[in-house]
Amino acid sequence: MEFGFDARTVELRERLLAFMDSHVYPAEKIFADQVAEAATSGDVWHRPAVIDELKAQARQRGLWNLFLTVRTHSNGADQAGQIAASYGAGLTNLQYAPLAEITGRSGALAPEALNCAAPDTGNMELLAEFGSAEQIERWLLPLLDGEIRSAFCMTEPDVASSDAMNISTRIQRDGDVYVINGRKWWSSGGMDPRCKLLIVMGKSNPDAERHRQQSMICVPPDTPGVNVKRSMRVFGFTDSTHGGHAEIEFNDVRVPAANLIAGEGEGFAIAQARLGPGRIHHCMRLIGMAERALEAMCVRATNRVAFGKPIAEQGVVQNWIAESRVRIEQARLLVLKTAWLMDTVGNKGAHTEIQAIKIAVPAMAEWVIDKAIQAHGAGGISQDFPLAQAWASARSLRFADGPDEVHKRSLARRELAKYRA
Repeated sequence: MEFGFDARTVELRERLLAFMDSHVYPAEKIFADQVAEAATSGDVWHRPAVIDELKAQARQRGLWNLFLTVRTHSNGADQAGQIAASYGAGLTNLQYAPLAEITGRSGALAPEALNCAAPDTGNMELLAEFGSAEQIERWLLPLLDGEIRSAFCMTEPDVASSDAMNISTRIQRDGDVYVINGRKWWSSGGMDPRCKLLIVMGKSNPDAERHRQQSMICVPPDTPGVNVKRSMRVFGFTDSTHGGHAEIEFNDVRVPAANLIAGEGEGFAIAQARLGPGRIHHCMRLIGMAERALEAMCVRATNRVAFGKPIAEQGVVQNWIAESRVRIEQARLLVLKTAWLMDTVGNKGAHTEIQAIKIAVPAMAEWVIDKAIQAHGAGGISQDFPLAQAWASARSLRFADGPDEVHKRSLARRELAKYRA
């Protein structure tokens, strides 16, 4: 395994670092002010103008759709590969990893500025791999151009959605349409006024084999019967930069049969294909978030004096700093190994490592950010520093794309299978 940067990665990394310094970091205060102004006016979902300005600058610099990697070992590689080559940067996962880490340093701005923000990234990969020509034309291309946003509707309030078999939303065929009934929540992106696509997972055949009961379907949010009930808050934050997280009711929602993705019974397989890359993208960005938190902790510890000396000279603070560096380096190496495996043996071949990073990296970032908050004192939990929202983001990612316990269960079963055989 060789994790050194190749020439393409070095060039893009330098370009991205320069863009972060010249545009993204200076825009953070402007963004916060515009968000606060919108909230004061009562329009919390108003799109801050600075985001569109950043997107235009990023696109001009060729920093666009970097996430859309060329995957030679995935199902549907021909269609997905052609789209990646035409609309992405043609990177591998290993090339994209250090770039995603950089964007994670400003998670509220940089990912969307580069059109690399969740949940759109996962939805774009899904449509690129499994979408029909009509679905690609109607939804994927506008998403790739950054003209619209989307939401992914999988989790439900009435069942333990960590077991996808529990999903109860119904997708039933009625002639040339499908009728959808059910309730979803934590539908990321669903509150954004620019959201023009809901990808909904539900049961199309409850009597089929367990992994063939589910399907996925494209639903325009303005379809009659779609009712966005409320925004779900994350530790009090609206997560407006993600387009919020919506609770949505589907009451006899009728959409054309052509909106079904791939075919009946393919929902579970599509979900697994979608979540794999999403998990590694989250982990890549979390490493950047943890790096920035560690930098903030070191600066704060150096400049704050308590009991007659800088708190950086306190043994407990030095322990936090040293432990943070160790944990970040360990996590980065595991993520790079996972990216390398995804490129060389495919997502299925990297399944163990994908689960491992999903367990380890959010916990690492949560720990590092927590210590940075502690070093900042009361300021660490205030709006004057980005740490509180960063901690909330890291903590919530221990649920997103599957909770820790599900990944540990699956990982343990894989290990045990070696001995049971």
